[in-house]
Amino acid sequence: MRLIPEKHEVRFLAERRENRSSDNADARYGRGHAPALYRQWETEHGPDGRRHKVETFRFDTREMTDPLRNVVLGAGWVWRGVLTL
Repeated sequence: MRLIPEKHEVRFLAERRENRSSDNADARYGRGHAPALYRQWETEHGPDGRRHKVETFRFDTREMTDPLRNVVLGAGWVWRGVLTL
C-alpha cells in the first residue's frame, strides 16, 4: 500500500500466497482482487451421539481490506489498485 498525499490517493497491490501443505511444492501465488475465505473444521460428537462438523477457524480476507478501504474513502481519498505487467 502506498500513500500519495498530494493526490489524496492510496495505491494498493493485492497479492495472495497460499500454502496448502507443509512443503512449498504445493504453494500458490496470485495478484489482483480475489477475496478468499479460509475455514478449518473438526468432527465432534454431539449430545445425540452423532458426529458433527464444527468450524474451529475462519478468516475472510475482506475483514482486512474492507475496513481500510472504507476509512480511505470516508476521508475523501481515492482507493486505487496498482496495475502491474
